[in-house]
Amino acid sequence: MRRRFEFRRPCTALLIPLAVLGVASPKMSSVERVRINDNRLAVGRLVNGVLTVHLDAREGEWHPEGDSTAGIIVRAFGADGGPVQVPGPLLRVPKGTEIHAYVRNSLPGQRLVLHGMNTRGSPAGPNDTVSVGSGEEREIRITASEVGTFYYWAASTTARGLGQRLSSDAELSGAFIVDPPGPPPPADRVFLITYWVRRGTVDTAATVQRVAINGKVWPHTERLTYTVGDSVRIRVINAGFGAHPMHLHGFYYKVDSRGDEQVSTDVSHDPSPYMVNTERLSSGLTMSMTWVPTRTGNWLFHCHDPVHVAASVALNGLPAPARSTHEHHMLDMSGPVLGISVLPPDGHTVLTPEPVARRRLRLIASADTGAAGPEPSYSYVLDDGRGPHPHAHRAGPTLVLERGEPVSITVVNRLPEPTSVHWHGIELDAYYDGVPGFSGHPGHLTPQIAPGDSFVARFTPPRSGTFMYHPHLSEVKQQQAGLDGALLVVDSPAMWDSTTDLPIVVTTPRRRSEQDTVVYVNGTSTPPERALRSGAAYRFRFMNLHNGRPGLIMKIMRGSELLTWRWVAKDGMDVPTERATMRPSSQQLGNGETYDFAFTAPAVGALHLDVTSGLGVLLASVPLRVK
Repeated sequence: MRRRFEFRRPCTALLIPLAVLGVASPKMSSVERVRINDNRLAVGRLVNGVLTVHLDAREGEWHPEGDSTAGIIVRAFGADGGPVQVPGPLLRVPKGTEIHAYVRNSLPGQRLVLHGMNTRGSPAGPNDTVSVGSGEEREIRITASEVGTFYYWAASTTARGLGQRLSSDAELSGAFIVDPPGPPPPADRVFLITYWVRRGTVDTAATVQRVAINGKVWPHTERLTYTVGDSVRIRVINAGFGAHPMHLHGFYYKVDSRGDEQVSTDVSHDPSPYMVNTERLSSGLTMSMTWVPTRTGNWLFHCHDPVHVAASVALNGLPAPARSTHEHHMLDMSGPVLGISVLPPDGHTVLTPEPVARRRLRLIASADTGAAGPEPSYSYVLDDGRGPHPHAHRAGPTLVLERGEPVSITVVNRLPEPTSVHWHGIELDAYYDGVPGFSGHPGHLTPQIAPGDSFVARFTPPRSGTFMYHPHLSEVKQQQAGLDGALLVVDSPAMWDSTTDLPIVVTTPRRRSEQDTVVYVNGTSTPPERALRSGAAYRFRFMNLHNGRPGLIMKIMRGSELLTWRWVAKDGMDVPTERATMRPSSQQLGNGETYDFAFTAPAVGALHLDVTSGLGVLLASVPLRVK
């Protein structure tokens, strides 16, 4: 079960110096500064097919939020006499390169257990390691015999796995890229995610986390700039704790490879490209991706676990100071978030003319009576021109739009706080993407929706599929309060059959006391029985909008027996025919992912649709009665 972090204010009588908590203020530390590594420059000396590199593990003071803020004392790698770096120095060589690595452990009193370098190009398993005692140096000779995206990492004991390094060891990781032989490959970027956690107690400070991408947390992360039509190549490495579903706003990207520290499988030449807008990366996994931006504007590429990108608690464990929501894009997000600006080819931004004739909807966000305080209850109500349509359960209404039909959705804010709406997965103009103060174009950025105000989102959905909508402002609080829902784009709303086309939206319980034991399915922890007709064809549309469960598993079962279904779509994109195969009816979903399956109801009897954690703990069950 995923750990839930509770941020508690420490007793004022027990305020503890930062150094005691593993945190160093700029004035009090004498430890060397960690250099932020953007993974653009490889280290070592490559001569006649042999790379010689010297790596040294030392302590350093890491500043993921900028040099003027308090630092964190961590263990990290340096190379060839240079400063320690987070992430570790980039190793990048052509296939066939012989690597002579000299690894020194300068950590006082700590053994260094190195993974990932000694096994490259050999059949050795993940437990085959190199151990280096304090003050010692070991030579490693390996040959880079497999092309792909890999990484190396270290810990202080053999018992500590990659995802268990939650504090001082957490930054001992670096990218290891093996390119094809021959001419230099097309330019790409390498991003490595780490996860630093300091556990708090009632007697000291609250639990604090820093989920960094290339050594920084938003809004201090690198900003990327591309031009319409560019071929963008990115490698992502999850070298920390937890899963990170990586979501690209406004576009689909092609997954070219998947792997881990041992294996990298190239699927770039697969006749059926794997296109997604969100891809779940478990701890220890890697991927490479390409995408071609077709529309100008500002976009985000980020982990879609709302807890991972929520505003950071201060390093001393105190709650973050009050922030102006006008600065949401700068202060209300943190973690592994990259900002991307897409420029027009000729340097001049021209906004796309908007159709005059549109279908018009109103989506009203309001606070439910009697549910204020630290755990408020909010809801969306749909007004489609025939009047508002309240819903029985605490779930947003399912919006059903027509492919190719222009739509205008006026979001009305009747909450006591600002909000926004992100149309997750929809290909649209950047101004309507829903990240206040960031989405849009220079001089024309998306505003927050203030209480009593409204915002009109306009787009024309280009494809039929399963999408979602949710806030992109105070996401953890507002999604937990009830602001999220399904958005379906179909070929013909008049022909859409709600009895056989079944959205299954998984969200966070409103009360914290429920969150360790249950999830909500379509707005309730006790979903009602659903009747199916024997022999009838159904489409189950699964959506994970939970705040902190990036590994939920959906299953349809008869007793303890898994049934079968056919995969038909991912993230609103139909899968190619050769991928649309029958398979056991079990699928894992990260936050922000959607999966569609075609299911034929079997003979008369009782079935159940179960939602479990990644560890198999039952969190919700929907009774299915076949008649």
